[in-house]
Amino acid sequence: MRTPLTVTRIAHACQLIEIGNIRILTDPWFTQTASYYPGEPLHSTADALGPIDALVVSHEHYDHCDLDALVNAGFDLATPLIGPGTVATLAREKGFRDVRAIEAWESTTVAGLTVTATPGAHGVHEVTFVIQADGRTVFFGGDSLRVPELDAIPQRFGHIDLAILPINGLCIRPMNLAQVVMNAEDAAGLTAVLRPTLAVPHHYAFHSGRLGDQMITKADQDPRHYADAVARIAPDIDVRLVLPGVAVTVP
Repeated sequence: MRTPLTVTRIAHACQLIEIGNIRILTDPWFTQTASYYPGEPLHSTADALGPIDALVVSHEHYDHCDLDALVNAGFDLATPLIGPGTVATLAREKGFRDVRAIEAWESTTVAGLTVTATPGAHGVHEVTFVIQADGRTVFFGGDSLRVPELDAIPQRFGHIDLAILPINGLCIRPMNLAQVVMNAEDAAGLTAVLRPTLAVPHHYAFHSGRLGDQMITKADQDPRHYADAVARIAPDIDVRLVLPGVAVTVP
């Protein structure tokens, strides 16, 4: 039998990935501010996570790197934290004791788990990740733009069981609507290249508050646009739109 692989979205890009008995938490976000709203209910609080074997963080933006919430909840700071150098510096300042700084195409191993940073692009330095254990492979896209280097992932890593991709095409209004996250069409195009068994979109319910949505950010909050785009260009790929708290098992 294949090793069980499940993913449970906590909210936004915060995902609990379970490969057999290995539990990986991605891009933690458990709080909100006047200009950062998850836009959906949180499935779990930081103090109710249970044991985590590895924490994987794509970049230092607050809605992906809410380390204060973990520290305040008594999270085990000996848990390996994996991310780019910018995240590693912040994590050490917060008291994390096993910090693994990796950049694109570099890897680290934790208790049978291999995490490889893959390229990304955003308003700040970001990496994406390929997460592997027991014959299972997951691509985690953080909230990156689509970059051409990601097309090499199938050749480097083989079959992808699960692809988790951002889809809201976030644009920054004061920067002449500069796009900083892949949109539904971008994500669908990458999905067609990765050809995962299952694709799960995230990073679409977020908003900046009533005023912020009008003055700071512009984004697509409808995940059906991604599902429709994949159905059009790669109809044989299974897409699942998942509410927070729903555990999805990957065949």
